Amino acid sequence: MSYSPDKSPIFDPSKAVVKNKRRGSWSDHFSGDRVEPNEALKHFMLKMRLQSISNSGSTTPHSGSEAESDSFSPNPVSDSPDYSSSLSDELLLRVFSTIPDSKQHISNSLVCKRWSLLCGKLIQSIRLLEWEFLESGRLGFRFPNLIDINIVPASINFERNSSILLSTKLFEVHLNPDVLESDGFFVGKDEILDSKTIVRGVRVLAEGCRNLRKIALMNVSEEGLSYLADECELLQEMELHYCGDMALRGISKFRNLQILKLIGRLNGVYDSVVSDIGMTMLAQGCRRLVKLELVGCEGSYDGIKAIGMCCQMLEELTICSHRMEVGWLSGLSYCGNLKTLRIESCKCIDENPGPDEYLGSCTMLEELHLRRCQMRGKEGVRALFLICRSIRKLVVEDCWGLDNSMFAAATVFRSIRSLSLEGCSLLTTEGLESVVLFWKDLDRLKVISCNNIKDSEITPELSTLFSVLKELKWRPDSKSLLSASLEGTGIGQKGGRSLRRK
Repeated sequence: MSYSPDKSPIFDPSKAVVKNKRRGSWSDHFSGDRVEPNEALKHFMLKMRLQSISNSGSTTPHSGSEAESDSFSPNPVSDSPDYSSSLSDELLLRVFSTIPDSKQHISNSLVCKRWSLLCGKLIQSIRLLEWEFLESGRLGFRFPNLIDINIVPASINFERNSSILLSTKLFEVHLNPDVLESDGFFVGKDEILDSKTIVRGVRVLAEGCRNLRKIALMNVSEEGLSYLADECELLQEMELHYCGDMALRGISKFRNLQILKLIGRLNGVYDSVVSDIGMTMLAQGCRRLVKLELVGCEGSYDGIKAIGMCCQMLEELTICSHRMEVGWLSGLSYCGNLKTLRIESCKCIDENPGPDEYLGSCTMLEELHLRRCQMRGKEGVRALFLICRSIRKLVVEDCWGLDNSMFAAATVFRSIRSLSLEGCSLLTTEGLESVVLFWKDLDRLKVISCNNIKDSEITPELSTLFSVLKELKWRPDSKSLLSASLEGTGIGQKGGRSLRRK
């Protein structure tokens, strides 16, 4: 049957169907009965982006027929109205906050100025690359709710589009091609912004972001630290790079500072000096410290003693790549509430720790972690174990020089319950057995990549110990790992399967 537009069809009341229609609204598109929530959100985001491109600016509401004709097609019309304009800022922020990927906020901020301001409120942590963005004051306006910021990359004058990237555990920066001409360091003094410029930037940052909880700074002076302490009273965690002794006088004003990472010298990257003077100022100013990490710091017994006596709440101490003088180990006994001690990347623990009667002990210490250390000095290792004799957990990873005679000093640990060994290639099965059988309370053992510990050398006594442990992770070498993975396959056994093709 054909239909002519010039003739209207005859209306038959008996065949009429009454429909209760209501005015269409934007909420119809998000009804759970019509479409999945994820599809609705994707469609909503697509419409917003197309709307920003079209720049229609229309605020005319939908008519009923327009609401019916609008559907979830893959190619919506570019002149569709801006559905987000009817949402309040609070509701739109709630929608944005449900996005699991925080990087999506950056893409959303490019839609329009309103979205840029709203998405900026959701970003709480950034890593600054351009110093001009900080000094212009746009940082505080763009991200008003920042609680974590790292301005170290922006404190170095390097080409941002350089193809050379230096990345370490503590540092990441782009390098210039002539970087090796900087006195043997990748970052020379001329490449770091001067302290006056850093102070100006810190002032702008403190005035715009007063709710900071964590910050990483470089080459900051006493004036900059003092101003930051006055404006950001909630600051709890700080990381200081390329900082000298005198600058640490300004750290005494941080009343709520609990976590501090102090980097004096970063091997091969940059060089600065933090000695006993700076450690004493640090100890007297930050009495509420709970966690302290010293990287590349000079010092001696006096500096460690001052930290132990003044920082009564200190529970975790990390000493990395230290340049301490001999006898510094005995200062650890003044850390009365210390629970975790970490020593990392040290060429020598202590060449001359002194007589045993002057070493003392950390009675509250529970964990000792040794990572990437050279343990060839027997006197230093024995003194360290003696000071930490009350520990319950020992972790040794990739330490050079730990042989049977060195590990025998661990028998001083009487209350140890957990042992973790990884990368200790000189330790043998006999050396391990002589120590672990001495510990009566041991219930957790982890042995990984210790090539001189063999499965074939396990004695019945050691096997009995393994059977009563609560946790055992045994992968001493690659051969034992391979045999464990092939167990039950018949490969590697006499008369078993072969991997060769016939």
